[in-house]
Amino acid sequence: QNNVSIYDNVILENDVFCGPSVVFTNVKNPRSKIDRKDEYKDTVIKKGASLGANSTIICGIFIGENAFVAGGAVVTKNVKSYALVKGVPAKQVGWMSDYGEKIPLPLFGEGTWKCDKTNQTYILRNRNLTKN
Repeated sequence: QNNVSIYDNVILENDVFCGPSVVFTNVKNPRSKIDRKDEYKDTVIKKGASLGANSTIICGIFIGENAFVAGGAVVTKNVKSYALVKGVPAKQVGWMSDYGEKIPLPLFGEGTWKCDKTNQTYILRNRNLTKN
């Protein structure tokens, strides 16, 4: 009841949150009079990702585990696991924990952070965030 349509080739893994009116597409250049079903692009939303209200996910995109897409964002590029993205087009502005809290680490460089809610330790290395 939140006005989200899941089309062919859109794959949502377990525990994905789709806010009200999230938009998915499955064709890059649609025309009503041309059948392009053989051109559908796979869009994969990995486990635990959150997609904010009115966000748009262009087809062919991969959104990593526990990523967070802010409301109203237009995702035109792949999103890393644990990344926080926002804007039009969406750009990474931070990191999010499994618990849904912003992680106070830079986008680049190295570092670690421990979530006081879950006791999980997050490690930033090579522009990617992982859990220990």
